[in-house]
Amino acid sequence: MPPVPSASRPMNAHEWSLLLFLAAIWGGSFFFIGVAVKALPPVTVVFLRCAIGALGLLAALAALRMALPLTRAAVVAFLGMGTLNNVIPQTLIAWAQGSLPSGYASILNATTPFFTVLILHAFTLNDRATPLKLAGVVIGFVGVATMIGLDLVSGFGDTLWPQLAMLASSLSYGFSGLWGRRFARLGIPPLAVATGQLCASTLLTLPIMLAVERPWTLPPPGAGVWAAVIGLALLCTALAYVVYFRILATAGASNLSLVTFLVPVSAILLGVVFLGEHLYPRHFLGMALIGVGLAFIDGRPLARFRTT
Repeated sequence: MPPVPSASRPMNAHEWSLLLFLAAIWGGSFFFIGVAVKALPPVTVVFLRCAIGALGLLAALAALRMALPLTRAAVVAFLGMGTLNNVIPQTLIAWAQGSLPSGYASILNATTPFFTVLILHAFTLNDRATPLKLAGVVIGFVGVATMIGLDLVSGFGDTLWPQLAMLASSLSYGFSGLWGRRFARLGIPPLAVATGQLCASTLLTLPIMLAVERPWTLPPPGAGVWAAVIGLALLCTALAYVVYFRILATAGASNLSLVTFLVPVSAILLGVVFLGEHLYPRHFLGMALIGVGLAFIDGRPLARFRTT
């Protein structure tokens, strides 16, 4: 039985390269979602994202002659991970991006490490939060409050619920990091984990989509929307989750959650260039505070500062 990695271990160069690659393609997911939700309802976007991604990964498993484990423990793990890492957060994000710019949504998504630190501290023994990490959590949430509070004062209160939905998605991602630790104990390889959770997510979202959104009654989406959905599914979901679970298996949930601070860079650039979105000084102020909080959580930037 492989040991569960501790989040207190610094990542090596290979893990950092994987993290940067994951951040780049996940930044693109906010862009693709921003395109898709203009023509499709949120659960339908999540269903298509998971279903197409699952088909791509099932094909990869078949090509590699790898079996998808279907023991009771594996199926329960897939269903839980699919719920916490796909169905809940991705539906909330898709709904919120109907009202929020993709760059702004990605900044709020950068709060995931703060929730992850608190959750792992509460429910694990080998990922306890240090005083420095707890200080980072406080600073990060001050950054979130700065963005949301200033929006309300400025008359943008109609976006309060989408912003809260983004924070709820980050909370769900935090719990998914805790839940995902069991795959190392079960000995399930990253490709099988990614495939299993996407298959589970497809099955979970299908009845909701059919009963609530009935997408066949909507006007057919154009080629641009389908291109966004396919990019979202194959690049930002299928490929991304292979990388995600590989990092989780070696570096731990807290280190992995740092990816959400890197994601806004590509998300903001894509949103500004291709979607005509705008961010304001209050958003960058909040992002700066979130960045300081993440520096406290990671610890290494402060350690280097003390040694200079």
